[in-house]
Order: sequence, then C-alpha cells, then structure tokens
Amino acid sequence: MKVQILGTGCPKCLTLEANTRSAVAAEGIEATIEKITDIDEIMDMGVMITPALAIDGEVVSVGKVLNKDQVLALIKGAK
Repeated sequence: MKVQILGTGCPKCLTLEANTRSAVAAEGIEATIEKITDIDEIMDMGVMITPALAIDGEVVSVGKVLNKDQVLALIKGAK
C-alpha cells in the first residue's frame, strides 16, 4: 500500500503527515508513506486545496487535517 500526503509543508500538512505516520505505525500496517510537495504534481492529482491524503494513487481526503483514527479508517477501507 502506498499512502501519499500532498502538501507544500504548511503546519496543517505536517500535522496530517504526523497523524498518518502514527496511524500506520500503531496498527503495524505495511505501507510506504510518501510526501508530495511539488505543486504541479499535487495539481495533476486533481487537488487544489491542501493538505490532502491519497491511498494507492486515489485521493481520499482534501483540505482536512485528519486525526489518527480518521486516517486509520480510510486506510482500512482501502484494503
């Protein structure tokens, strides 16, 4: 599984990244976590508002700072 955090490095993006890493680690999920900061790549994925979260290339959340449990629910739903 590939989990992508899309954002330019703002505090909200960093919080989403930390919550995502925490969720993956807490559940022992095998996932590659990638941070995408290039604005052109973010826009190519159809995202206009950050932070955003994508799982296996599919954007599942835009413009929200998800907490650990919300991230975990999205990851489990994508399995």
